[in-house]
Amino acid sequence: MSDTESDDADPEIDRINLRISHSFLEVVDEAWRERGFNSRSEYIRYALRDAVNHPEGAGFWKDLAISEAQFDAGEGLSSDEVKQKHGIDGE
Repeated sequence: MSDTESDDADPEIDRINLRISHSFLEVVDEAWRERGFNSRSEYIRYALRDAVNHPEGAGFWKDLAISEAQFDAGEGLSSDEVKQKHGIDGE
């Protein structure tokens, strides 16, 4: 399977594969549910759109990715610590 795959139902949409750790997927699932999104895909599209439209926020996403790797290794910052570092309200 390729990295992108056309969706037969809509020729304007491509499906992609994304590999992330189980622990990070649990965090993503918790986040989209808490924030009122209808699905994981909807939340990920929103997050990607936000990252593209607001590149100044890239530091947050970079720190989040680093924290995921550190968390999986048994170290790193909690999501609350990352939010506090970047001045993001937890609600």
